[in-house]
Amino acid sequence: MAAENNLSTLRSREVSTMIKQGFIPDQALCYSPSRSSPARPHHFSPSSSPPNSSPGSAYRSLTRPTLFEMMSQEQHRQDSSAQLRSKVSRILSNAPFSNSIANGGCWGPNNRSGEVRLTVVARDGFRVSMDVHRRVLSEKSRYFAERLRFEKGSHLVEVEISECDDVEVYVETVVLMYGEDLRRKLTGEDVSKVLGLLKVSSALMFDEGISACLEYLEAVPWSNEEEEKVISHLHQLHLLDSATELLQRVSAKPSTSARSDDIFMRLLTGVLQAKDEKARREMKTIISRLLREDSSSQHSDNGCVDVSRDTLYHICHQCLSSLILCLSEATGVDEKSGRDRGVLMGEIAREADNLNWVIDILIDRKVGDEFVKLWADQKELAILHSKIPTMYRHGISQITAQLCIAIGRGSILVPREIRLALLLTWLEGLYEDFGWMRRASRSMDRKLVEEGLGQTILTLPMSNQQAIMLSWFDRYLNKGDDCPNIQRAFEIWWRRAFVKQNASEISDPHLQITVCEYPN
Repeated sequence: MAAENNLSTLRSREVSTMIKQGFIPDQALCYSPSRSSPARPHHFSPSSSPPNSSPGSAYRSLTRPTLFEMMSQEQHRQDSSAQLRSKVSRILSNAPFSNSIANGGCWGPNNRSGEVRLTVVARDGFRVSMDVHRRVLSEKSRYFAERLRFEKGSHLVEVEISECDDVEVYVETVVLMYGEDLRRKLTGEDVSKVLGLLKVSSALMFDEGISACLEYLEAVPWSNEEEEKVISHLHQLHLLDSATELLQRVSAKPSTSARSDDIFMRLLTGVLQAKDEKARREMKTIISRLLREDSSSQHSDNGCVDVSRDTLYHICHQCLSSLILCLSEATGVDEKSGRDRGVLMGEIAREADNLNWVIDILIDRKVGDEFVKLWADQKELAILHSKIPTMYRHGISQITAQLCIAIGRGSILVPREIRLALLLTWLEGLYEDFGWMRRASRSMDRKLVEEGLGQTILTLPMSNQQAIMLSWFDRYLNKGDDCPNIQRAFEIWWRRAFVKQNASEISDPHLQITVCEYPN
């Protein structure tokens, strides 16, 4: 027991010593909920946290930095200062003028003193003095020319630039004023470094430096992050008029911008007619992703790709005409025609895939409403579709599924007559092809199709819902998984029909079920 008391006393003395030396905070001066006592309530002074602040914020506001923390901060400051001193020394090692670093440094190896002592001071007090030449400063910098305009004679003129964000860049800019072929001197530098030099050159009105930086930036490749920095700097420094060649990398001339519709038409047509299937799939994915990114930013200041609705529907009609032609040929082909039936069926699948892709673009750009009516009116195409083997035609039914998903999500808004016409024309084909769609299409999300179809049906009047649901009920019992499972929509229709009362017949305790036939 005595040994434990001695050990406890020893530890208490060690803790007390560490508190006195500042290596740990004095807990008596810090608010801690676990140490608070009703007998000694904590009082907030005007400078402390308000009563409604959290205990954590009160603790942080009253905790003083320990000696160890202060020593760590001081060490970090010294390390940063040493790194800066090393960088500046390297820049000044061959400077054509004498110099001194941070007050205590020695003058550089070149003792050719100038008539102007230029001192650059950082925010933390780090100083660099350079004895530079009045003639060089005045010729190269309009800023210094103005500062030195009234200084005459051979006496030493002192000029100080205070509160500098980056002393290293200021010093390097002054050294560049003595050089020739500045663009070559910038070779190998990174973009961030040159942007710093551009900023200081602009501040000092060092025109040759500005030109050299802009020429460098125009010639080197940029990452996405660097591109944003470059454009941001040009805006901040008001150098857009001086950087027209550089800006041509990121913005088109008005004449080119006006032709974006034609360019877009060429790109989409090229993908649709591509001969290499792998390249076609890759470019479809890339263009879709870029257009999707563009659609998400059309409400921002970046604007969006200016592609007209007419252009998109022109492409759409081309795809639809090609699909009708392929189906017509396929239904009329026989052994004597000499046309390979397998090749023809492959063309049908390809044209259906093309049309699905264009429709996806229409929906993303919120202009798919017109196509719903166009597709609902394709009764002749639906008849041709029914005469083609399911394994080749199921891609056509994916078009119907895609439109139902968009309608069910509210991405396409069309009148109920068009919604009903869409289902009357294509729902039977979708039922027939669903099994093949489910097995053959890796991109098809069955749950998504079923949810979209169910929601589309539920947007119709109750009489139409009833006819479609009863027809689906019989088909699902016979086909199972080869028929879309719209049980959720069926349950909603059931509750509407048998549980909820019609608002217009609220006084009638008995719901009257409308009987109508579902047209084939």
